[in-house]
Parts: sequence; structure tokens; C-alpha cells
Amino acid sequence: MRYGVGVLMVAMAGVLWSLQGLVFRQIDAAGPWAILFWRSIGMLPVLMGFLVWRSSGHPLAAIRAVGIAGVLGGLSLVGAFGGIIFAIQITTVANAVFLLAASPLLTALLGWMFLGERVRKDTWFAIGIAAAGIFIMVRENLAGGAMMGNIGALISALGFSVFTVTLRWRRLGDTLPVVLIGALFAIALAALISWQGAETLRISLPDRLWSMAMGAVTLSGGMVLYTLGSRVVPAAELALLSLLEVMLAPVWVWAFLGETASVNTFVGGTIILIGVVLNGVVSARRPALPGV
Repeated sequence: MRYGVGVLMVAMAGVLWSLQGLVFRQIDAAGPWAILFWRSIGMLPVLMGFLVWRSSGHPLAAIRAVGIAGVLGGLSLVGAFGGIIFAIQITTVANAVFLLAASPLLTALLGWMFLGERVRKDTWFAIGIAAAGIFIMVRENLAGGAMMGNIGALISALGFSVFTVTLRWRRLGDTLPVVLIGALFAIALAALISWQGAETLRISLPDRLWSMAMGAVTLSGGMVLYTLGSRVVPAAELALLSLLEVMLAPVWVWAFLGETASVNTFVGGTIILIGVVLNGVVSARRPALPGV
């Protein structure tokens, strides 16, 4: 695969992911656990089909190969998937995705704390910038549902960060089996919560179809494109290209639904993006150091 084709695939993945907020807004009455359940159901055939193709008909071997790191990563993805669903249902799409953008910097912190990975001075500076942006975003929403939405988005960012750190822990290069495990865990947890009577999974057919389409097309489709493109695109550039999701998601809901956010949301979100972009640009220009 050529570098340009890889970049295009990763960019297309970011565009697909950015459409999830718009799809969320088409769901009428389903609760977060029902959405998580049916979205994960939609993910399974796409992820399994791609895994079967890439493993030459031996997907179970690829799944078993991820071991305990895959189990821990899959569990963390339940928090990541559920957190963003909860956040978007309560707060604006812009608020949710801007907070989610802090995930790479949270990953740097967790890698330093649990894996002993070195954090460069410029990354610490970027983390400080992002922290300032988060503070600006959440300071006007310190009570009620808005704050719960912020917490949900930060839980999602933390979940994705733990997922990344578990992959680094066992040096797993293949993320798709772990994502598949995460989808299975999400289905099991949502079904358990429904069985306990907290929320029904019997939602309307349109809500079910929107949720499954989100899992099959925007989420899993984006992951397949990202996985293929990442084979020829450096990691630092991957992080920058994936920011297309964050930049486009608020645009779609504004253009098609008229959804806007507060000035502080966009100011804080812009500051977070500056920190993430700064870290990505510096990482792209410098050679990797031992322990990084």
C-alpha cells in the first residue's frame, strides 16, 4: 500500500467516526445501555468478517493471541464505548468529542505511571495546555446533567487510554481482536443490566437500526480503514489525522441539526486540540527515544 492511500484511509476513518454524533441524534428514546448493546451487536459481523479475512480463516487464534492484555483492553473499551454514549445523550456533541480528544495525553500519563515510559518535556507542556482547556470547558457545568456528561466523556477518554496502555504492556500490534472482545463484553454487561431491570433492551425498530448501523458502519468501518491505513502511516501522524473526528463531529450536528455549544466549550476545546496537535507535531519531528 502506498503512503498516500494509507493517509486517505485513516482520514476516511476519522470522517466516519465523526458522523457518530449525528447518528446518535437520530435515536429517539433508547437508553445508553440499549444503545451500547445494539451498537455492539452491529460491530460483531464487520469486525469478525475482517478478522477472518486477515487471519486466513483462523480468527480464534488471533483472539487467543492477545491473552490477558486483550481481556483488560476489552474491559476498558466497555467504559470507553459506554462513556461517550452517556456523554452525547446528556451534553452537546462538541463538548463530548473535545474532552475525548484528551485521550492521547492521558495515555502518556498512564504509560509513565504504569509502564515507566518516558514523557518528554514538550509532552508535559501539552498535557498542561490540555488540562487548562478541560478546566475552561467544565467550569461552567459543575452541577447537574451537564457535569455528568463531562464525566462520561472523560471516562470514555480514560477507557481508550487504558486500552492503549494495555496494548503497549504486552506489545500487541493488532487492535481488532481486542475491540471485538470489548464489543462482546459490552453486550454481556448491557444484557446483565437489562436482566436486573435497570433498562430495557426492547427499543423501537428505528432506534435499533440506527444503533446497529452506528456499530457496523461508522465505528467498525472506521476501525477497519484505520487498521489498514496504519500499516504505512507513522504513529504520530495517525494521532493527528484521527483528530478529523473531533473537528468534524460538531460541524455535522450544527450543519444538519442546528446544534451548537457554548463559547467556553469551543475555547476550551480549541485549547485541548492545540495541546494534542503540539504533541503530535513534535513527536513526528523527533526520533523515538528509548523507553518512549
